[in-house]
Amino acid sequence: MADTNFEVDLTNCDREPIHALGTVQPFGFLICLSADWLVQRASANVVDTFQVTAEDMLGTSVNDYICPDTVHTLRNRLTLLRDSDSVERVFGYPLQQGGAPYDFALHIVGSSVILEGEPSTQSASTDAGSMIRSMMARLDASEDLTGFFREGARQVRALTGFDRVMVYQFDRDGSGIVVAEAARTGIGSFLGLRYPASDIPKQARALYLRAPFRIIADVDATPVAIVPAIDERGAPLDLSLSVLRAVSPIHIEYLKNMGVHASMSISIIVDGQLWGLFACHHYAGPRLPAFERRSVAELFGQMFALKLESRERAARAAYEASARATSDRLLASVASDAALIENPEWLGAMMRQVVSCDGVAIWIDGELALNGLTPPSGAIPALIRRLNAMMAGAVFATDHITDILPQAAEYADVAAGVLAIPISRTPRDYVLLFRQEVVRTVNWAGDPHKPAQLGPNGPRLTPRQSFELWAQEVRSRSTPFTEAELRVAEMLRVSLIEVVLRLSDEAREERQRSSERQELLIAELNHRVRNILSLIRGLIRQSRDGEIDLAAYIGLLEGRIESLARAHDQITRDNWAAAPLAPLIETEAAAYLGTDGAGRVSVEGAAVALQPQAYSTVALVVHELMTNSCKYGALSDNGRVMVSWDVDDAGNLLLQWRERGGPAVRAPERKGFGTTIITRSVPYDLGGQAEIRYQVAGLEADFMLPARHIAAGEDARKAHAIAAPPPPAPTGHERYETSILSGPVLLVEDSLIIAMDAEDVLARLGATHVVTVATTAHALEEIAREEFQVALLDFNLGTETSLPVAERLLEKGAPFAFATGYGDQLRLPDEMAEVAVLQKPYTAHNMARTLEDLLRKA
Repeated sequence: MADTNFEVDLTNCDREPIHALGTVQPFGFLICLSADWLVQRASANVVDTFQVTAEDMLGTSVNDYICPDTVHTLRNRLTLLRDSDSVERVFGYPLQQGGAPYDFALHIVGSSVILEGEPSTQSASTDAGSMIRSMMARLDASEDLTGFFREGARQVRALTGFDRVMVYQFDRDGSGIVVAEAARTGIGSFLGLRYPASDIPKQARALYLRAPFRIIADVDATPVAIVPAIDERGAPLDLSLSVLRAVSPIHIEYLKNMGVHASMSISIIVDGQLWGLFACHHYAGPRLPAFERRSVAELFGQMFALKLESRERAARAAYEASARATSDRLLASVASDAALIENPEWLGAMMRQVVSCDGVAIWIDGELALNGLTPPSGAIPALIRRLNAMMAGAVFATDHITDILPQAAEYADVAAGVLAIPISRTPRDYVLLFRQEVVRTVNWAGDPHKPAQLGPNGPRLTPRQSFELWAQEVRSRSTPFTEAELRVAEMLRVSLIEVVLRLSDEAREERQRSSERQELLIAELNHRVRNILSLIRGLIRQSRDGEIDLAAYIGLLEGRIESLARAHDQITRDNWAAAPLAPLIETEAAAYLGTDGAGRVSVEGAAVALQPQAYSTVALVVHELMTNSCKYGALSDNGRVMVSWDVDDAGNLLLQWRERGGPAVRAPERKGFGTTIITRSVPYDLGGQAEIRYQVAGLEADFMLPARHIAAGEDARKAHAIAAPPPPAPTGHERYETSILSGPVLLVEDSLIIAMDAEDVLARLGATHVVTVATTAHALEEIAREEFQVALLDFNLGTETSLPVAERLLEKGAPFAFATGYGDQLRLPDEMAEVAVLQKPYTAHNMARTLEDLLRKA
């Protein structure tokens, strides 16, 4: 009784040992020979040919049964075998001298020679060369693959006489489809039908690669046993390359269920892979074409495969050449503009020229960009994680995302297939190409799902009996990605990784350079801040004078600091570059004389600019000269000041200061800090020279600044071109004490010390009270609570700007001005381009000018 506990599944057929069934078909005999041509095994039907039983033949020499000339020919042909899978054929040689001709096949298994023979049935020798040339010419005349396949089927049918010849192409999943057919009328058509992978088991497909030709002459024939069935080691004879190899009972059932009485198959091997078969069926009864004609059919199959390989290779080459040209353009564009790789619209358009797709997703550093038909953005991270878990940085493609990610069924209608191209190492970044669902109907030759039940041949699956058309609607799948597209994607992967890595290296180098620049800037900033603080501390200490009151001391100190601020604004106007000398003198004169002093200070000299260090030093010197002239010299009366300069042959700057028309001059009785600045700053700070002469007619001063501090020629002209005109100045110091303001003032300033200084100045200018805040939120609260006569807004408040406050004041129509320490580098929005800007530090001079002008306009 059969064992019904055997597990039945589709792999039962795959595990059947079809190469070692121990029997052969009866249309010929088989003899297994040792290396010295002694009989080791024989098929039981040798008695019909040699009148000797297989048992009696064992251990005897083949020369006892086959004439010497034929044996000699067979031995010579044996030396032509190329490898272990080669089979040699000999046609039309007799077994005995003068006897009937036989056709033979020879191959080697291990150390044994397998000799198979069958009676020759070809009436006349076939001119195989002429026949193949004629068949190839017809193939070459085919314009496309459809015609090529159809012509191949016609040629094989004409050559072999089978009722139906099909060109059967395997798919990636092992199933196959009939792509061409030639059949006699009245037997129906299998064209376009698909057969499940289980119809041709794995081991059968593997055997088709080793033995590309197979004939089943009669499904009703009784197989002939090989004697002995097993050798002394207990192993059956390997019949993989045998022409007579018997047929699996399961396959015999399968053919009978189809109504087939005889079949033949010729492998179509392309690029070393089993592309498909010529499948031949005969329904009227047994069919055994002559051995020589079968060999011609096998040769035709090989030539057909070579022609097919050539056509497919040419098509792939044309596609890949076009794709390579497109990818070169893509990579050239990305290399020149790295941002393009993050642009899904542009990248999608370029990629569609290379690989057909409906949508593109770009995943870089956890950031996502989408274009076209893609899964929802929230679904991409799960797909990325799944790809990371599956792949080792290789291109991956599937026409059914649900196979790898079940939740992908939710969006399968818009993105059923994906081609994933990794473009980085770890963590992986991707370019994902999506294809939408293609709903199609697949016509199967019967239900592809075999019933899992025991069959008559033991614990195996019963071959299906129905081959009627069975239509299946396929959903959630896209058009598959081809091997050529995968190769192009791999080419893109390598190139894109190269670009990304280069961009990454450049970014890393740029970050390093930025870091180094930042460190240098911080060090330079620290140096300058320390110098400025030290300079201000020195000004405060050295400006102290017991003979002047506090107000005069404060005014003196403010003037010197403001002079430094004006110089700083000028040299930072072009990123700490050289600044022109003429505007420095004009600015200092305007600060003291305003419009009333027009013509009283003359400036004459070539276009000359001073380097930043020299500019600040000269600014202090000119400020002290201007201050002394306004207090004691020519500008204190109705006199004039003439400032001129020239550049000597060595490039040194020679600067002259001359005063005329003022009161009589006499040398000071004591030397104050201002005099020290005038006489010592240039020699000490700049390595130059300074000479002061107290002439009765007016003060004279001569300075020499070394060439290293001077920019002349084109550099000086550029500095003059960007120099700002001197600011308007107040008409006198007494104006600063005038009550310009008469109401409350809003002061937005994030530095307490600077705010306190500004509050003092605003109070001196008449503000009834000053509301000081440090943030935009508090400022908006105060604006809602109180009406202000004017507002002064520090533009940069650290982590925010005062623009929201300015916008609110514009809505209310309240006058306001910005304050900044950024000089002319401040860039305001277009709608606020006309708003006044007060340069820090706050002084009575600049604040009075700004507020007076602001209130006048209001």
